[in-house]
Amino acid sequence: MADKKAQLIIEGAAPVELPVLSGTVGPDVIDVRGLTSTGRFTFDPGFMSTASCESQITYIDGDKGILLHRGYPIEQLAEKTDYLETCYLLLNGELPNAEEKAKFVSTIQNHTMVHEQLKSFLNGFRRDAHPMAIMCGIVGALSAFYHDSLDINDPKHREISAHRLVAKMPTIAAMVYKYSIGQPIMYPRNDLNYAENFLHMMFNTPCESKPISPVLARAMDRIFVLHADHEQNASTSTVRLAGSTGANPFACIAAGIAALWGPAHGGANEAVLTMLDEIGDVSNIEKFLAKAKDKNDPFKLMGFGHRVYKNFDPRAKVMKQTCDEVLGELGIQDPQLELAMKLEEIALKDPYFAERNLYPNVDFYSGIILKAIGIPTSMFTVIFALSRTVGWISHWKEMIASGQKIGRPRQLYTGHAKRDLNR
Repeated sequence: MADKKAQLIIEGAAPVELPVLSGTVGPDVIDVRGLTSTGRFTFDPGFMSTASCESQITYIDGDKGILLHRGYPIEQLAEKTDYLETCYLLLNGELPNAEEKAKFVSTIQNHTMVHEQLKSFLNGFRRDAHPMAIMCGIVGALSAFYHDSLDINDPKHREISAHRLVAKMPTIAAMVYKYSIGQPIMYPRNDLNYAENFLHMMFNTPCESKPISPVLARAMDRIFVLHADHEQNASTSTVRLAGSTGANPFACIAAGIAALWGPAHGGANEAVLTMLDEIGDVSNIEKFLAKAKDKNDPFKLMGFGHRVYKNFDPRAKVMKQTCDEVLGELGIQDPQLELAMKLEEIALKDPYFAERNLYPNVDFYSGIILKAIGIPTSMFTVIFALSRTVGWISHWKEMIASGQKIGRPRQLYTGHAKRDLNR
């Protein structure tokens, strides 16, 4: 990989030769590990110019609007696979054949239940606690229940932990929701697929078990696929950093959930609905679009554009199609959803947003879909965590298998130099 060299010229010192690494695709990377021996290191707040690891899982080209999982475009995966196939791909490197898929689905179904004592664990939380607070606590506590698979140096243990996490997250998410509204917890049903089972646990009760709409189940499945992994983002990097210490996988995923909880990361689709509430009515759209164009106005058009994608979000096209299908299936008349559709229509025709590539992103459409299905905004980030768990655990597995050293970022110290305490 290191067939090129870079030279760092520092005034008054000998040049430092640094290897230049090339990946399969994407920009070259300057290997700065040798700098430490010269008594220097790089300064990169937010790690925006630093590759923290080598990975074979996901590739993003934000300028071209490309997102690949193991080489497959996300649009193709969303259209031609289901979530568990994508999980298998992320975890194992290749899509499953029919036999492998059947075995994997069966394995996941065999792990969907959680220990009964976890229901008692729920009772320690207030009913009005934020669902992410409860999920973070429960996932971290799983290590207290599954002692048989905590040897991170055993590949079989890592695989079992991965399967357990993928299988149990929908159950935990639904438990959190049912607890918050005071309804009985619904057990998983292994005769349903992954998305159907989640919707069953969310919305059915012991008194009434309604059939799950195939359109809504497919929409839910696509949301899971489109959020399954997104390379070295804040939460994935957090999982890797926690995992580099040798922490157990459940603790690492709980760390990822905590990072995702931040509004700058996992709360984007919830922010879309908050923005729609602020706009209030279709008649106010033009006024708020003008505010969005005003550099001196703090108002931001949430759900448009993306920090990573400078052209378009490749997930958004699939999500828009799914959004149209869901709204058509439900035929609901919701002022907020009508406002969202009108905002999309007007903004897409506005040259200001087109020239700046500020197109609706996956968060814009997923927020609308989740609301239409009946999922409260407080649960949006929980569903994001559910979807992203397979990405987190795939990166964790890859990192452990590669023997990555414990993470230890450096700092540029600007405090006091050494001084004496004169008393």
